Amino acid sequence: MTNKFGLKLRKVSDAAEVTRLRLDYAETLLSRLNISVQVEGAEKIDQGGQYLIISNHRSIIDPLIVEIALKNKGINSLWIAKKELYNSFFFGMFTRNAGSILLDRDSNKMSSFFKEIKTNIAKGYSICVFPEGTRSKGDSPMAGFKEGSQIIAMKNRLQILPVFIKNNANAVLMEAIKKNTQGLKVTIEIGDLIDYKDRTKTLEESYKQRFNL
Repeated sequence: MTNKFGLKLRKVSDAAEVTRLRLDYAETLLSRLNISVQVEGAEKIDQGGQYLIISNHRSIIDPLIVEIALKNKGINSLWIAKKELYNSFFFGMFTRNAGSILLDRDSNKMSSFFKEIKTNIAKGYSICVFPEGTRSKGDSPMAGFKEGSQIIAMKNRLQILPVFIKNNANAVLMEAIKKNTQGLKVTIEIGDLIDYKDRTKTLEESYKQRFNL
């Protein structure tokens, strides 16, 4: 199914249609897994707003959960994706075509990465990123943030929309796959905006404050 949607997306260039197909993929896959998503605080998202959207990250289905949280908000976003995902046999085609910006940590020059972000923000896109840089596999709901996300927000004067996936979505996913449990649910909370100009706290500190972590 993932490659099927990847092929569909490869034929599409319109931003709104890409967003629609990504949402369709998210809802279809989670429905097949019998996982529903409850969104708390959706009213905090401005219709058609432009943001740097940041989320904690514990599961491969986290991007799908975030997509559903943004449903019907008129937000076209690009995900920052690691090179490993671009080269993945399972996710590669989808990642390359579903609206993403490649982050190559092995590159000696990051200027092209930041330039691509700036160009797309000028076109009206929001940017979605997991500030931890990779999935957190411990008991904590999140690991430490890398500094790149705060740099993106400051360089592009983007308000930061924090979202927090309350459940361990990976545990929910394993329950769905291994036990075919019905009626599983994941809750995602939308936090108050973080001002990109606020330098009194790190982005990680502001994020934790929003969700009392």
